[in-house]
Amino acid sequence: MAQHERLVIIGSGPAGYTAALYAARANLNPLLFEGFQPGGQLTITSEVENYPGFPEGVLGPELMERMKKQAERFGTRFEASEITRVDLSRRPFQLWRDDDLFTADAVIVATGASAKWLGIGSEKVYQGRGVSACATCDGFFFRGVEVAVVGGGDTAMEEAVFLTKYASKVHVIHRRDELRASKIMQDRARKNPKIEIVLNATVDEILGDGKAVTGVRLKSSKDGSLRVLPLQGVFMGIGHEPNTKVFRGQLAMNDVGYLTVDAGSTQTSVPGVFAAGDVSDPSYRQAISAAGSGCQAAIDAERWLGEHVTEKWD
Repeated sequence: MAQHERLVIIGSGPAGYTAALYAARANLNPLLFEGFQPGGQLTITSEVENYPGFPEGVLGPELMERMKKQAERFGTRFEASEITRVDLSRRPFQLWRDDDLFTADAVIVATGASAKWLGIGSEKVYQGRGVSACATCDGFFFRGVEVAVVGGGDTAMEEAVFLTKYASKVHVIHRRDELRASKIMQDRARKNPKIEIVLNATVDEILGDGKAVTGVRLKSSKDGSLRVLPLQGVFMGIGHEPNTKVFRGQLAMNDVGYLTVDAGSTQTSVPGVFAAGDVSDPSYRQAISAAGSGCQAAIDAERWLGEHVTEKWD
């Protein structure tokens, strides 16, 4: 027997928890699937200084725990598991957690996006201690020091230019002999006196003293030679991947995989399914913008349910 829900929220983080808060206060009794990383990307972020209401800053995991408790206070129910398969072509919608079937009148997708990493052990060791995937979030902590941005596309150029507001020097490390970024972004980076482009190099290891990053060991993609570049911060600029694999063929998305929504709305290509946070936001990717869209998605879902809840599904 399927467990039927009026509203299911897939994904946690600022978008999912805020959607749950607003939905619960609207008496929608939401069920939220947190996934295997409850709280999303902010759980691997140490200090958050740009979230309104915390003048002294707040730890990422603490902020997520507070959001979860606030949603729980108003009746949100949580499942610390993932939705592994969906069928959004029928009403009510069908959602599977492995072999367990849930049905829902409305769905909010808040599965977020994951930063692409190099896949070396040292980057995990120093995440939050000099290694970051968000210059906008963490650039402030690198005033007056040298940092590196890994990547050669527009994302890397944008991160590098932004970081020059704080860092004394920004090394852009790219594995090929030419950048992939658009000409306008390349020109902007090359004209910035604080930016140095390092081509034909990959990060072989991120170096540190156990507490913080002290440099990177670079490997030449031409001859394999190694050299050490002293610096205090490493930013991943190789892009983000929206967590939308389970929705492929079900919901419209762009060529990268971000869900597309109607202008001025969180409505996806399937009526009754809404998207919030980084899963549909390739531009801002901030906790505050994700939370705002979570609020919007809950309000959109409430209004949609109000118009369709009395209908009998085919």
